Amino acid sequence: MVRNLKAYVVALLFLVPAMAGAGEIQVMSSNAMREAYRELVPQFEKQSGHRVVTSWVGSADIMKRMRAGETADLVILQASSVDELVQLGKVVPGSRVDLARSGIGVAVRAGAPKPDIGSGEALKRALLGAKSIVVSSGPSGIYLLSLFQRMGIADQLKPRLIQTAPGVQTGELVARGEAEIGFQQVSELLPVKGIDYLGPLPPDVQHVTVFSGGIHAAAKEPAAAGALIRFLASADAGSVLRTKGMQPAIRH
Repeated sequence: MVRNLKAYVVALLFLVPAMAGAGEIQVMSSNAMREAYRELVPQFEKQSGHRVVTSWVGSADIMKRMRAGETADLVILQASSVDELVQLGKVVPGSRVDLARSGIGVAVRAGAPKPDIGSGEALKRALLGAKSIVVSSGPSGIYLLSLFQRMGIADQLKPRLIQTAPGVQTGELVARGEAEIGFQQVSELLPVKGIDYLGPLPPDVQHVTVFSGGIHAAAKEPAAAGALIRFLASADAGSVLRTKGMQPAIRH
C-alpha cells in the first residue's frame, strides 16, 4: 500500500508541472484559414496540452478591434495586416510567421450554367454577362474591385455588384440565389454547400494572399502562442492546407 502511495505521489510530481505549463491560447483569426485550422488545432491540443479558444472575425473587423485595444494571444490574417499591427505596436516585432498562400476562386449556384473563366478576357465576358456579382470585404474583394477598374468595367458592374459585410461568406449568397457569381478565397468557397466551384481565377489575373500569424504584444500566453504558430507552419500542417484549397507558405 505504502509503495503504491509513493508511486502515486511521484506520478503527481511529474504531472503537476506539465499541467501548470498548459495554457489557454486566445486566437483571433480571419475565415480563410478556418477549414484547415479546425482540423489541425485538435491535433495541437492533444500533443501540447494547451487549450485553444478561437474567434472567427473578418479581416477588416480584426484590424478595427485591434486598433480599439482588444487583445489576443495570436492573431492570424493577411501578412500585410500583421505587418501593420507590428507598426501599431499591437504585434511583437519578429513574431510574424507565414502560414499559407491562398488564391481567389469563383463559384455559381449549384446547377446553374457555368461560364468560361479560362482567361482574363473570358472572365471579363462572364462578369459583363452576370446579373449579379458578389465579392468579399476581405483581401480578395479589395483586389477584385481594383481588377474591375483595370479591366475598365467597374462602372458597368457597379449596379450589379454586392460586397459582403466582414465575415460573411460570398458562397452563402450564391447558394441562396442572391448573387449569380461569387468570388472569395478558394479555401472559403470549397466547404460551402449549394454552389458549384468553377475553379481559381485564371493565372493572368490571379492574386495570391499570404496569411500569417503574429503574437500580440499583450499576449497572456506568448510561449504557448509561439508553439501553436510553429505547429501551424509545420510540414504536417502543410499537407492539410493543400486539401483545403491553400498552399503552405513555407517550403519544407
